[in-house]
Amino acid sequence: MPDPSPTRIVPIWDPWVRVVHWAIVVLFAVSVASGLAHRLDLHFASGYALLALVLFRIAWGIVGSETARFRSFLRGPRAVLDSLAGFLKRTPDHSPGHSAAGGWSVAALLLLLLAQAGTGLFADDAIFTRGPLARLVPPAVSDTATWLHLRLWMALAAMVALHVLAVALYALLRRTDLIGPMITGRKRLPPGTRPPTMGSPWLAAALMIAAAAAVWGISRLG
Repeated sequence: MPDPSPTRIVPIWDPWVRVVHWAIVVLFAVSVASGLAHRLDLHFASGYALLALVLFRIAWGIVGSETARFRSFLRGPRAVLDSLAGFLKRTPDHSPGHSAAGGWSVAALLLLLLAQAGTGLFADDAIFTRGPLARLVPPAVSDTATWLHLRLWMALAAMVALHVLAVALYALLRRTDLIGPMITGRKRLPPGTRPPTMGSPWLAAALMIAAAAAVWGISRLG
């Protein structure tokens, strides 16, 4: 049954959040597939691109749009429990941005992606390839980084599966579409809802260039 309450379409996600979100989805799939297929040239390229996007998203989570900022969705245990209990309610979700539980899921994904890309920089398989920073650390550190890099992707895959499950549960139990807003940037919310403040596109562009330049500089060390 459709929700009888009046709503209006409100912008909640800026283009930077949306493009980075879907680019990370594609690049993670490419990284896993290229790693398993031993296409290490493609694996390194996708890994560098992923690292640049993750660095940008972390910076944008500090100074970016209201719904992108960590302080807007990283809340305490009580809020997380209330958010999880909301799965049992068959009412639409009218909150802009991430829920408390979803926010911690996003933070965990970003940290795992950062760890995965970061360990790759120090990894050395002692046969064909090594990360650009592997020669700057003792062999024991590089060996540990290699061990972690070969296993962290499984934790990431599990988190991605949990993320997809949560999106499906929101659609089934709360009749809330989370995919559409991440494509269009807009969501139906009650008329009195204040639209979130959007960050400066110039600042976002500068942060993206800085992240890409930093990763390019790291890649040249190898």
